[in-house]
Amino acid sequence: MESLKNSKIKGGEFIISETSFEDIFIPEEFDEEQLMIRKTCEDFLESEVYGNLARIDDQEEGLMQRLLDKAGELGLLAVSVPEEYGGFGKNFNTSMLVADSMGPGHSFAVAISAHTGIGTLPILYYGNDAQKNKYVPKLASGEWKACYCLTEPNAGSDANSGRTSAKLNEAGTHYLINGQKMWITNGGFADIFIVFAKIGEDKNLTAFIVERTFGGITMNPEEHKLGIKGSSTRQVFFNDCPVPVENMLSERENGFKIAVNILNIGRIKLGAAAIGSSRRALDQAIQYATERVQFGLQIARFGAIRYKLAEMATRNFAVESAAYRAGQHIDDAYGNLVAGGTDPVKAKLKATEQFAVECAILKVWGSEMLDYIVDEGLQVYGGMGYSAEAPMERAYRDSRINRIFEGTNEINRLLIVDMLLKRALKGELDLMTPAQAVAAELMSIPDFSEEEETLFSAEKKVIRNLKKAGLMIAGSAVQKLMMTLAKEQEILMNIADIIGYVYLAESALLRVEKLVSLRGEEAVKGQLDMMRIYLYGAVDKVAVAGKEALNSFAEGDELAVMMVGLRRFTKSAPFNVKDARQRVAKQLVEAGKYCF
Repeated sequence: MESLKNSKIKGGEFIISETSFEDIFIPEEFDEEQLMIRKTCEDFLESEVYGNLARIDDQEEGLMQRLLDKAGELGLLAVSVPEEYGGFGKNFNTSMLVADSMGPGHSFAVAISAHTGIGTLPILYYGNDAQKNKYVPKLASGEWKACYCLTEPNAGSDANSGRTSAKLNEAGTHYLINGQKMWITNGGFADIFIVFAKIGEDKNLTAFIVERTFGGITMNPEEHKLGIKGSSTRQVFFNDCPVPVENMLSERENGFKIAVNILNIGRIKLGAAAIGSSRRALDQAIQYATERVQFGLQIARFGAIRYKLAEMATRNFAVESAAYRAGQHIDDAYGNLVAGGTDPVKAKLKATEQFAVECAILKVWGSEMLDYIVDEGLQVYGGMGYSAEAPMERAYRDSRINRIFEGTNEINRLLIVDMLLKRALKGELDLMTPAQAVAAELMSIPDFSEEEETLFSAEKKVIRNLKKAGLMIAGSAVQKLMMTLAKEQEILMNIADIIGYVYLAESALLRVEKLVSLRGEEAVKGQLDMMRIYLYGAVDKVAVAGKEALNSFAEGDELAVMMVGLRRFTKSAPFNVKDARQRVAKQLVEAGKYCF
């Protein structure tokens, strides 16, 4: 496979090329200023949020607004806002770090994420100068709170089918908006609404900036939800809501594009928030396991509990590795675009759009990692975990929404494959050449020549082979099913699983390779173990997903040949995963927290 060392890395290209560890960013490289920002976030949660979780869940009148005001005073709403609008103008990976650090904040994390993300970014990225000058400084300070009105009762995943309408009045001065929006986070107290509606018989949505004071806005009472109970979630009704024509955001019928691009950012930020949430749940599980004594021993000394702690840490490590790898590549793409003459605002959007595949992967694997960790964390607590007196009960309930937020995980899995294939059709990614090379390799005699052995040569070979498995299956599915592939959702999700596990396993490997280059092998033994644990598991998961996919569309000799290929591409050397987990758990227990 082609190496991406010293080249401009494209989104989705990881599946056909090898990335050098020198071209990725790892969390251990955050500078002093970024670490100070993280500390500010952590201190804010400790002083303002954790002690008030019950009050937040009870939706105490005005409490969430006051918390957002305090966050605004500390600059936590303005990290990625340009300095000209009262922000700090930090890069994308710094905003990822804030999302990560605020992630453990339960309902508050949802409120601040909605405000700084889908509430503020549409204006920042798509507003004209007058709109940005009017709204962004007040959103960055927290003086005004924002929400995002896209979903409707009959338009969820199919957002462009929304029925909310916008009709120009006779004077031509205002659009009158009519319709119903639901699941609107921050809806109960927001000052600014980003509203999507259709004008006349338009095919696509148009976006508008709507102020609460415009009138014609009513709401249902707060929704009663399984989790994130402290997050304001309302149905919002627009009844001839008059919106000045100058408050159209971007151009007519550009709303769906705005929604898609803002959701890309929301997806990867959700993955980052899941990392922080998972880390806190793991810390709590470790602490409880060292305090709880049964049969005369700390339960942290039992193999079954140590398995859980190590597996939780391993999954968090892999998602974290992938998140900051992708975040830096978005920053790098932005820099390259600006250097090439692209307007900075457009460059930010284009850079994120370029890595939409990675954003979707981080959303899916981050949310599923968090669900796994809070579930296993609750199990570590045993019966106490089921009690509202212990922290896992709230963590368990609050985590579940993340597999639905920002597009369901099913939709995102379908998008991962769809976006890759569309890029291939546009000539942006050459998937066909490597897929054909894999097909030719299947018909050739296996190469038994010895490779030069290095510390990571075996793991790199495994990653290369997993990519070949993905290319073999995807290429064959495209060739066999052609136009009907889009309807074969189970097969597409099998392929998406292969792609996602490859990305995370490779990210963990690259991170460890870079750490070894910086600190030496002896200093990162725990990280080495976690990388190998994750890779070992990824091989099995790719084998299962590949087998399911092949059995779904291939048959006869073709199926037999590809099954042989799949077995060849999902081979790995024996590895004592039990002992590796025990070593990782030992470090966690001795540190009393996640220490990697």
